[in-house]
Amino acid sequence: MIDTPRPWAALGALCIGFFMIMVDTTIVNVAIPAMLTGLNATLTDIIWVNSVYLLTFAVPLLLTGRLGDRFGPKRMFVAGLVIFTAASALCGLADSAAFLIGARAVQGLGAAMMTPQTMAFITRLFPPSKRGAPMGLWGGVAGIAAIVGPLLGGVLVETLGWEWIFWVNVPIGVIGLVLAVWLVPDWRPGHSHSFDPLGIFLSGAGLFAIVFGLQEGQRYEWGAIGPISIPVLIGLGVVLLGLFVWWQFRNKNEPLLPMKLFDNWNFSMGTLGTMAIGFAITGMFLPLVIYIQSVLGFSALESGLLTAPMSLVSGVVAPFAGRLSDRVNAKWVVAFGFLALAAGTAIIAAQAQPTTNAWTLVPALLVCGLGIGLVFSPLTNLTTHSLDPRLIGAGSGVYNTSRQVGGVIGAAAVGVMLQARLSVELPLQARSVAGQLPPEFRQPFVDGFEQAAKGSAEFSSGTSFPVPAGVPAEVADRLQSLGHEVFTHAFTGAAKASLLLPIAAMLLGIVAMIAARRATTPPPPGDTPREPASATSHP
Repeated sequence: MIDTPRPWAALGALCIGFFMIMVDTTIVNVAIPAMLTGLNATLTDIIWVNSVYLLTFAVPLLLTGRLGDRFGPKRMFVAGLVIFTAASALCGLADSAAFLIGARAVQGLGAAMMTPQTMAFITRLFPPSKRGAPMGLWGGVAGIAAIVGPLLGGVLVETLGWEWIFWVNVPIGVIGLVLAVWLVPDWRPGHSHSFDPLGIFLSGAGLFAIVFGLQEGQRYEWGAIGPISIPVLIGLGVVLLGLFVWWQFRNKNEPLLPMKLFDNWNFSMGTLGTMAIGFAITGMFLPLVIYIQSVLGFSALESGLLTAPMSLVSGVVAPFAGRLSDRVNAKWVVAFGFLALAAGTAIIAAQAQPTTNAWTLVPALLVCGLGIGLVFSPLTNLTTHSLDPRLIGAGSGVYNTSRQVGGVIGAAAVGVMLQARLSVELPLQARSVAGQLPPEFRQPFVDGFEQAAKGSAEFSSGTSFPVPAGVPAEVADRLQSLGHEVFTHAFTGAAKASLLLPIAAMLLGIVAMIAARRATTPPPPGDTPREPASATSHP
């Protein structure tokens, strides 16, 4: 335990930085239509704006958790906050999708430096029997930030421009930096860790190959990129991750991923659960936000206001859920949260039509907010509660890495599903309405959408059908009207299909929680033998 008279003040300072990190995992979604237009970008480009942040956030987490053990979590947190804030300013200055993707990559690295230190401090500032409340606050911040992103983004995009979803981080980052330097104790564990460079390379290269292959597959029609094909690239990523796991077993020095963590059954199930929630939340917002804005015609601000009640419910529920997880078996709290989130998402998918009144989605969004509030805090408590204290630092890195990897894969997989379904739905819808045009315009109309389907990202913002020059005015108006109808019906169908993936991830989370056991009290901190006993929890 760290001897400090102000543990809650220190946690509050840490949560400011953590809030910014989590907001930036979702705030981009509400600005997608504005960035598509402002940067002359494609949907694939903008998916990369989100995914590169999640990727550079996820890959270094195991390493940055270990660096915090060696050099002190406060130093790593402060350094990460400086990098994150500076990169946010660069994101706001971006004048192209490529520049923005690069700046977001640096921003993700700053986030990776901060996140493990937050959990490490919680485990040292508070004893195990009293971690429910601080975990509730920490989980509440994560849950609120994941939903508040669209609301804040909507206000900023509508009033100031999409650049401000990044510039707003600068003053918040400066305030967080001052408070962290002032309030967070300079605890230095002083462990002299080795850094497993082979493990770092294998995990990073494997993740990148899989995510790049998934997201770029549609653009290259699942064919070749130079000397290598998309399927081979994805397969190579899987092989590299397999080699990473093999090397972690073989490395007798100090592996990047201590496999003894998974001797703890609840940690294993909790890690699976946090991957599921990362996949689900990141995956559901991409199609939902574009549907609300591009199909239902809401502005960015109106879109944010529509999801605000979900944020409110999540924020109110999370602290109570954290405290509840100290009193009852946390796995059932989390399982019910996953069930509520899956049910809310399924209702949204069932309700979604091109003519749906957006405000009728609010009850389902409230159910989603309840689910998110019930998952974050108790899941963290369940996963880390019975870990051997000597493994807390490594466990924190693995836990956070798992959530971000889930988010990366969720963004990539849902993006692929969305574009794949658009490539089918656009020509299908075009053929269904082409008969309403004069005969000479029918085939060119269908051909135009078939061509668009090969690069379906170009129609992601609801762009109207391009009318050839010289077309009579009344025919041009009809082409525009039918073009919009084709897009709205096609995107609605694609969005409904893509929401099935987050629902499947939530069902996996429910299975993991059913399989989990009642958390046990971990061994007391302090001097421990060189070789720890098994940290396995018991029913």
